[in-house]
Amino acid sequence: MSEQNENKPPEKDPKSTGGDPRFNWRGFVLLSVALGIFGLAIWSKGSGSGVQEIPYKQFKELLQEDRIHIDEQSEKFLSMVEREGTREEYLRGWYKLDPADQIKGEKYQEFKTPINLAYVEDELKPLLKERQIEIYNFVADSNTLSAILLTFLPLFLIIFLLYFLFRHQMRSAGKGAMGFGKSKAKMMTMDKNKTSFKDVAGAEEAKEEVWEIVEYLRDPKKFQRLGGQIPKGVLLVGSPGTGKTLLARAIAGEADVPFFSISGSDFVEMFVGVGASRVRDMFEQGKKNAPCIIFIDEIDAVGRHRGHGMGGGHDEREQTLNALLVEMDGFDTQEGVIIIAATNRPDVLDPALLRPGRFDRQVTVNLPDVKGREAILKVHAKKVKLAADVDMGIIARGTPGYSGAELANVINEAALLAARRELKAITIAELEESRDKVRWGKERRSLAISEKEKENTAYHEAGHAILLCLLENTEPLHKVTIIPRGPSLGATMWLPEEDKFTNRKNELLDNLVVTMGGRVAEEIQFGDVTTGASGDIRQATDQARKMVCEWGMSEELGMIEYGNHQEHLFLARDMGGSARDYSEATAQKIDSEVKLLIDNAYKKAMELILANREHLEMIAQALLEFETLEGSHIHDIMEHGEMKNPPSSPKPPEVPKETSAPVEDEDKSKASDEGDLPGDLAPAGA
Repeated sequence: MSEQNENKPPEKDPKSTGGDPRFNWRGFVLLSVALGIFGLAIWSKGSGSGVQEIPYKQFKELLQEDRIHIDEQSEKFLSMVEREGTREEYLRGWYKLDPADQIKGEKYQEFKTPINLAYVEDELKPLLKERQIEIYNFVADSNTLSAILLTFLPLFLIIFLLYFLFRHQMRSAGKGAMGFGKSKAKMMTMDKNKTSFKDVAGAEEAKEEVWEIVEYLRDPKKFQRLGGQIPKGVLLVGSPGTGKTLLARAIAGEADVPFFSISGSDFVEMFVGVGASRVRDMFEQGKKNAPCIIFIDEIDAVGRHRGHGMGGGHDEREQTLNALLVEMDGFDTQEGVIIIAATNRPDVLDPALLRPGRFDRQVTVNLPDVKGREAILKVHAKKVKLAADVDMGIIARGTPGYSGAELANVINEAALLAARRELKAITIAELEESRDKVRWGKERRSLAISEKEKENTAYHEAGHAILLCLLENTEPLHKVTIIPRGPSLGATMWLPEEDKFTNRKNELLDNLVVTMGGRVAEEIQFGDVTTGASGDIRQATDQARKMVCEWGMSEELGMIEYGNHQEHLFLARDMGGSARDYSEATAQKIDSEVKLLIDNAYKKAMELILANREHLEMIAQALLEFETLEGSHIHDIMEHGEMKNPPSSPKPPEVPKETSAPVEDEDKSKASDEGDLPGDLAPAGA
């Protein structure tokens, strides 16, 4: 990424001698000079003048040895010096050097001796009189330069460092002291890591809708000749992870134009008016680099509905939204600036933002279907090493409802798992295990479960499995396991043969019966029930209530929607009014119909499992022995009373050892045991 206003990589400063072109050589030189002056001041204060400082005791010894030198012709006297502005006093003079200490013929050394004349005057005068030496004069010493440097240089140095620190921070915030109002939009150059429509899989309809924008940016005159206008703004709507940002990058890559990227939260800061200023600056940058694309990610952060905040609106955010509305309405499409925004909450956006003339077109990026999932898996599989016999169609069929981001994570987790097992390539076993891990978490084989709870889980899952085999309007049974995974102690999984977008009433009723199977099996086997069916109860209640209130599948209440069933609740807008739009009597009927559906499902599940009590016992015992059974194993038990090809007995998890050879053997054996554990999207278990 780059913050330049040209579609080219940053060039190095020709004035710099090398290294990083952003290195502040001027600041480095000034800092070095300041430190040098500071050191010079300290040196000049100390022994830098060539005067030797000796203690008073040594001065008396030199005086008694008659080594104090007085020479009037060369103006070498014994002087008393008092430093101005301080109480510091010292004697300054010359003394004779020993022949061994003489350097370059110098016989005398200048010295100074700190004293307090008030204390040593009575002792010093007799000694000087005995040697016939007099203090020649009293001198006031003043080292103005050193005093000034030592006093003010540290302050100047601190100010200097603070200046460069704040200067760097202000440049980072917005290139200057007034940069708070500058846009934080970053321009992405397409010279490297260019994204095209080939990198976007599973969103064919969305790519068709935005292809007009690419054609317009490539050849604007093609549309201008006929008088048509390209949409000013395109709003990408979809669930998280469906590839909205990737699609916007692909548009810029295909059109080969500058691409400005910014998040909706980057507009609003702590300073009032910054958001609106940044909006204006962003559009100015876009006009200078036209034709270009401006991409605003998570636009709901700044484009929320005005006037619906709790306790009043957010003035700063509303000012930013107003500026965005004015700018989008003010610039002409012929300028070549296309606004693309992305959000997964279109219900909270302000209506003025969605009207024609601003965001003219809404492109929905849905979750991929089975063909789209296979294409997405193949795109991400190019970056890893797969075994030759891996069929991505199997993984795509077993991942209904997965987004593009989740599918990318499946490939990545499979690569990590294969690396831990020291395999040369990713096999179908790693892909299926990573599929389950992404959705439900890793298997918890080491979880300490008592035999009593393990037996209860086995009968619970066996109840679900039997009903999946017996009922006609259910999906094919895929796998049953009592190995804990995520929050559940076990799971019964079924694998849809194809993607489904609608459900028949008979299918929903049979699904309710399957959901009741776990609790019914517990009651039949143990004569008691546990808390393990809480997830089943929640799932059945939610489905039954939707059948009555939303889908019109109640004969008593008819085809009427009861309640305001919004996917998301917009605080203050939706809480202000009552969500219930029906009477108390109707509410009682709704509760009765929901209970009737669940009671009928429970009764039917009880009848079927009682009629197949022997099969329930056999499946539960097989689960206790093998922990995981495939759908084919369950069908063998239901049809023949035994498994024709039973699975291998499970092995407890082993802690890897430090030596390399045993780890390889253990990993390979573990791969053969765990690799046959495919998962699915529809668990119905404890």
